Amino acid sequence: MSSAIAVIVVAAGSGSRLGHAEPKAFVPLGPDTVIATAVSGVLAMREAPHLVLVVPGERVETTRERFSADAAAAGATLDVVAGGASRQESVAAGLAVLPAAVETVLVHDAARALAPALLFDEVAAAVRARRHGIVPALDIVDTVKRVGGDGQVQETVDRSTLRAVQTPQGFPRSSLDHAYATARGDVTDDAALAAAAGLVVEIVPGDVRAFKITVPADLRRAEQLLAGRHDAEQHTAGRSPAAGAHDDAPRPAAPRIGTGTDVHAFAADDSPLWLAGLHWPGERGLSGHSDGDAAAHAVCDALLAAAGLGDVGQIFGTADARFAGAHGEVFLAETRRLVEASGYLIGNVTVQIVGNRPKLAPRRGEAEALLSRVLGAPVSVAATTSDALGFTGRGEGVAAIATALIVPA
Repeated sequence: MSSAIAVIVVAAGSGSRLGHAEPKAFVPLGPDTVIATAVSGVLAMREAPHLVLVVPGERVETTRERFSADAAAAGATLDVVAGGASRQESVAAGLAVLPAAVETVLVHDAARALAPALLFDEVAAAVRARRHGIVPALDIVDTVKRVGGDGQVQETVDRSTLRAVQTPQGFPRSSLDHAYATARGDVTDDAALAAAAGLVVEIVPGDVRAFKITVPADLRRAEQLLAGRHDAEQHTAGRSPAAGAHDDAPRPAAPRIGTGTDVHAFAADDSPLWLAGLHWPGERGLSGHSDGDAAAHAVCDALLAAAGLGDVGQIFGTADARFAGAHGEVFLAETRRLVEASGYLIGNVTVQIVGNRPKLAPRRGEAEALLSRVLGAPVSVAATTSDALGFTGRGEGVAAIATALIVPA
C-alpha cells in the first residue's frame, strides 16, 4: 500500500573533503555507515514513508539488499536509484520513481545523518498544514562578515535576517515537480529551486543534530554524539558494565547538573538596566564589560559548568571586543550552541535573583518566556532580597544564582 509521503535521501556524492576512499554516505559511522544512520532516522518517522535512496550507480544493488529488510520492518516501501552528476540530477532521479499516491515529498541529504525523526515529522506536518515549501533553519549566532577575494573584511552583515538552512526540506509533490520541470541551471538546495520557480518557502525551527558531515572533524563529532546516545540508551535500560570490565572503562552518559553565580554592582552613570534578558526602563543599570545582566550570566555559567566547558570568563572574556555591551541573549544563544555541540541538550534551568530592585514579580512571566525561547528549554525565574544584609541589602548591586540540567542528545 503506497504511502502519501516520500523521503528522498540523496547519497550519491563523493565526499572528497572527508578524506575517505568510499563515497561519503558509505563511510563508517558508529556501528554502521553514514547512510545507515540517516535511514534509521527516516524509518523512525510516525508515518512510514516511501523511501528513495539515491546512490552511486555501482552501489544500487548492494544498497537495495542492505535496506530492504529494514524498510519492510518499519512498514515503509523502498526504491534505490542511481544518482546523477549533480545533486539536482540526483533528486530528479528520485522524483521520477515516486508512485502517484505520494502527495508530500521530503528531500534529505544523507550527510546530515543524525537528523532526528522528529524533525522529519515536523517538516512533513508543516508542509501539509501550510501547503507550500518548508525548510528547517537555525539562527546564526556568530557575527557574519563579507570578505573580498584578498581576504580583507569589507563589511559586517546584518545577521537578523539570515538563517542556516538544513534538510529535510519538504514540499507538496506538485510544487516540487513543477520546480524541477522549470529549473534553469544548478542550485545548492531544493528551497532555492522552488523559490526560483516563484513558489513560497517558509522555515520551521531546525535541529542542531542535523549538522552536515563534510570534513573529518564533523565525522568525529557525529561519532561522539552516537556514542553518547548509545551510552544513554544503555543507562536508561539499566544495563551494567560487563563483568570484569576495567574500572577506567567509559561509563554510560547521564544527565548532568551545573551551578553558576554572578554579581554586578550598580553603575555610577545612567546606563540602562538589563536583567533576565529584559530592559527595565527607569532603573539604574549594572556595570560590566557587557550589559551586566547577572541573571543571564549566571545561567551561562551553570550550563557551561554542567557540560564541562569552563565558565563565562573563559568563553566570553573581557578582552574579547565582540562582547562589549552585548546583551544577555547573545551569551545565552552562544552557550546553548556550545552545550549542544558537546552532545547535550538543555533540560531545564532555574535562576534566582538576589537584590532590592527591580521588582521582578510583575515581569516574571515575561522573563521566563524570553529565556525559555532563547535556550529552547523551560526556565524558572525567582527573586528574593537579603533582608538588608550585605551589598545586595544595601542596594549596591545584584547577585544571581542558577542551576542547570543538561541531558545527552
